[in-house]
Amino acid sequence: MILDVIGYILLGVGSIFYLLGGLGILRMPDIYNRLQAGAKATTLGAFSFILGVGLIRPEWLLKSIIIIIFIAITNPVGSSALARAALKSGIKPVKGTNLDAYQPENDIEDGDKT
Repeated sequence: MILDVIGYILLGVGSIFYLLGGLGILRMPDIYNRLQAGAKATTLGAFSFILGVGLIRPEWLLKSIIIIIFIAITNPVGSSALARAALKSGIKPVKGTNLDAYQPENDIEDGDKT
């Protein structure tokens, strides 16, 4: 009974994350900020949803935790790859955005030298 209530609360929290992420995607000025808003919304929203389902259905809890670990690994990597591809394709960020204070700008254009 208590696990069901906590599970339904987590489903509601996940819905709120998705709603706020959607608003962030609409309101942000450039692709980099939109990616950040979308990645946070999908990561935290999915965590909440999946954990909520795992608590409502305890027999699915182990599978839910494995899925959460997979999302925690893949979602940031995917959004970073998209941001780097956008930067390499010439999409400029909003004026005043500091990309990386420690990396010279020509490293991004020339590619990695490792």
